[in-house]
Formats: sequence, structure tokens, C-alpha cells
Amino acid sequence: MSDDVAAVKKLVQKHGELKSEIAKVIIGQENVIDQILLSIFSGGHALLIGVPGLAKTLMVNTISKALGLDFKRIQFTPDLMPSDILGSEILDESRHFKFIKGPVFSNIILADEINRTPPKTQAALLEAMQERAVTVAGQHYKLDLPYFVLATQNPIEQEGTYPLPEAQLDRFMFAIELKYPSFQEEVDVVKQTTNDETVTINPLFSAQEILDFQHLIRRIPVADNVIEYAVSLVSKTRPSGEYATNLVNNYVDWGAGPRASQNLILAAKAHAAIHGKFSPDKEDVQAVAVGILRHRIIKNYKAEAEGITIEQIIEDLF
Repeated sequence: MSDDVAAVKKLVQKHGELKSEIAKVIIGQENVIDQILLSIFSGGHALLIGVPGLAKTLMVNTISKALGLDFKRIQFTPDLMPSDILGSEILDESRHFKFIKGPVFSNIILADEINRTPPKTQAALLEAMQERAVTVAGQHYKLDLPYFVLATQNPIEQEGTYPLPEAQLDRFMFAIELKYPSFQEEVDVVKQTTNDETVTINPLFSAQEILDFQHLIRRIPVADNVIEYAVSLVSKTRPSGEYATNLVNNYVDWGAGPRASQNLILAAKAHAAIHGKFSPDKEDVQAVAVGILRHRIIKNYKAEAEGITIEQIIEDLF
């Protein structure tokens, strides 16, 4: 246990260093970076929702460099095939089949505009996300750990897209919304990106260290009342259930499932650890609730018509 106490202190220190390393390149977006890091340290995946040009790719690239991990970007298009992601078998010179690995074999995958590709190709990525393995031509290939998928979605263009089904959305631990930068942040971005200087990002972790921190976070104890609080939050999102709030009964079609409760606790543990606490409390659950419940609650047409946001519904649960 004393080893774990030392490890939590080390995590706090390394997390601080990581944030300042990322800040060399990414200006602002603190909240987004925090949630991506929580997701990585909890061993989950994240969905980034934002308009084009908000440096989503640069952010993921910078984070993967600072973490010392391999990074691949897959641009999803309507004609992308599963083999373009997973890899395919080819005949080599000696007439033997040889498997050429696709871009899914990396530590951090940026799945750019995941809703632009047909369900068949989306599903290929999903096996990798859930099982941390892929199956090609009957052969099972394990992926290198840690393995983290960051998918992006553009909320404005909906023509020619294949929205992710709810079951697939549920596999993402966090749904993170990127907002436009503030005036001053945008001024700083323009200054930094239009000069001739290149910034070097130093890798601060090894893959094994990240895995050790993921195991450390799972070992953090949680009081029963905190687990019950997380489960009650999720129960309140289910319309016509016994715990549902008025807002939920009026404006929600479907609530969150048990995976939301699991993710709330895992993320609350990670949130507590990076703030130097040895066990999460209700505040830690609340701090991660919006990102974890945002994509798991489906509003009805009445909510759309009256301009009720998902965030309002979630904050009403506390």
C-alpha cells in the first residue's frame, strides 16, 4: 500500500510535467486535455466533437509524443474498407501469405471523422477498441498496450455521414466537446503558428509506465457511498424509472446503461489520483459526469424544440 501512495505522488508530479509539455504546443483547451488524459490513465477511449480547425489532430499528436507512444491517424472516408484499417494478407516472393499490419496497430489512434465511414468499417475499429485485438482471415492478432482510440466527429456537416449507433457510442468512455478559443487564446495561437520556430516535445513516459499507472488507478479503493452515488446518478437518467428527475421524464428518450456507472467510478478514481487524493469522493464523480454521460443520454424532440441541452439535464442530476 505504501508503494501505491508513492506511485500516486509520482503520478501527480508526472501529470503536471505532462500538462506543461503539452502547453508548449497547445494553447488553452485545458478542460479537453484533462479529459483526454483521464481517459488514457483510466484505459478508456474518447470521442472529440468539434468544428474543423480546432487543432484536434495536433492535440492528439502532441499528447502521444509527450506520452512517448506511437501515433497513427486514420482519415475515415465513405470508401474506406476494413482492410485499410486492420491490414491485409499478401503473397510474398516465396508464395506464402504474409500479413501486412494496418494503421490500427499503434498505441494511440486518431480516427478522424469516424462518422464519415460506413458501419462495416466502423465495426472493424470497434473490435480493436473493445477486445484490444483484431481478427484477419481467421488469425487473431493482439494489439500493443496501452491502446487508446480518439475519434473525432464534426457536428455541423451531416450530409453523407453514418452516425455512430448508440451501442458504438457507449464504447467511448468520454465524449469531449471542443469549443472555439477565447479572443486572447486565438491571438496567442496565431502568434505561435505563424513564426518560424519549431517546438520539441520531450517524451515523459514509457508504455510500461502508463500501463502501471492504469493498474494503480484500478487499485484505488472507493467507498460504497461513492459507488452508490455514481449508480444513483446514472439511474436518474432513465425516464420513467423510479429515480428519474422531472427534467429526465420530460426531455429524455433513453438514459445511460451500466457502462456509464463503471466509467464514472474509473474516471473518478483517475481524477482523484491526479489531484493527489487516495480515494475519490462525490465531487470527483461530479467532475467527470458531463463527459461520461453526454453521449449516453438521448434527448427527445421536445428537448430539441425547447432548447434544453444535455449539460442542463446532467447538472440537474447532482
